[in-house]
Amino acid sequence: MSKEPVLTRKDLFQCARRWLLGSSTFNYGTQMAPTAVFSQMKALRKMYPDDEDYKKSLKNQFRYFNINPPMGCVLLGMTLAVEDSEGLDSLDAVNDLKVSLMGSISGIGDTIMWALIPTIFGSIAAYMGVEGNPVGLALYVAANLVIFVLKFFLWNLGYTAGSSLISGMSNQLNALTEAASVLGLTVVGALIATTVEINLGINFQFGEVGLSIQEDILNGIFPCILPIFATWGVYELIKKKVNLSLIILGIIIIGMIGAGTGILV
Repeated sequence: MSKEPVLTRKDLFQCARRWLLGSSTFNYGTQMAPTAVFSQMKALRKMYPDDEDYKKSLKNQFRYFNINPPMGCVLLGMTLAVEDSEGLDSLDAVNDLKVSLMGSISGIGDTIMWALIPTIFGSIAAYMGVEGNPVGLALYVAANLVIFVLKFFLWNLGYTAGSSLISGMSNQLNALTEAASVLGLTVVGALIATTVEINLGINFQFGEVGLSIQEDILNGIFPCILPIFATWGVYELIKKKVNLSLIILGIIIIGMIGAGTGILV
């Protein structure tokens, strides 16, 4: 059910300031989720005067989140607008939007904010510095200051985009949630195949003929079947409330034993 938005530019400015203060805070379980909570908690409290509603929103924000910090301003501003308009009914949509967009938006931020701009201005500054011109240093500092100030305005940009999304899909939150969920699942599925890598070193040798368990058998049945099973196993452990640090430690130990015995390569 839609409600009257309550957040102002001042609230978004406060979110941006807190995001900048805590953007280096993360953990291995949920990555930058604590920073997302820290940056938005005062805005969420304004949206949810009721303690129980506030707790539900905070719990949703503590779910996995990892993004290029400058571009995180845009995405969090967008999801904040969705939640400000739709309340607790939008929690699934908020999380699905973050999961589905944080990878692609991070790609833009990594390319522009962390590669293109530093490379261009850094090269100019370095060349001018070698020539003894102090303007190069000032130029590089100015470029970074522009990026720093831009982060404050990106929150408002994201919030405005999120508000437009809601106004353009009035009474269609379920459709938005389903679409974002499908996109999020697609992204996660692609990540499993491209980032989880398991290579078996077990091979059968019959005279001069060799047979690779992974390449010739397992991948022939289902490509990337080992990463899928590994991800499923970790997911089941998380569902059973196993400590994430223990899961990570277990993966490291299994990897070391597998590499030492030649089972994994």
